[in-house]
Amino acid sequence: MVVPKGLKYSASHEWVKIEGKKVRIGITDYAQKQLGDIVFVDLPAIGEQFIIRNTMATIESITTVSDIAAPISGEIIEVNDNLEHSPEWVNQDPYGKGWIAVIEPSDPAELQNLIDATAYSELVGEK
Repeated sequence: MVVPKGLKYSASHEWVKIEGKKVRIGITDYAQKQLGDIVFVDLPAIGEQFIIRNTMATIESITTVSDIAAPISGEIIEVNDNLEHSPEWVNQDPYGKGWIAVIEPSDPAELQNLIDATAYSELVGEK
């Protein structure tokens, strides 16, 4: 399982990459492995506002549908439209081409509630 250092993580298996005043979001390698082969990603709309821990996207695999929670409150300013035609990128490259959305945080202090790579690895049982 890959857990890159330098990212922040939520207990619900989303990763956050801080990019200046915005944050890029996706699901972790652990999460994509638990879901299995992803066949569809229902992306949020640009301009949509989300409150932390509310559903911002949905991922459908061959066996289940899973909600993706917003790891931070804010406005969607970009989405990964490539996932509409290539949802498998979430499986193949969850921290790269498989990102889901970019949020402009409404309360950057919420980032302090996220955990680092070491704590996330311990959460999912990897040392």
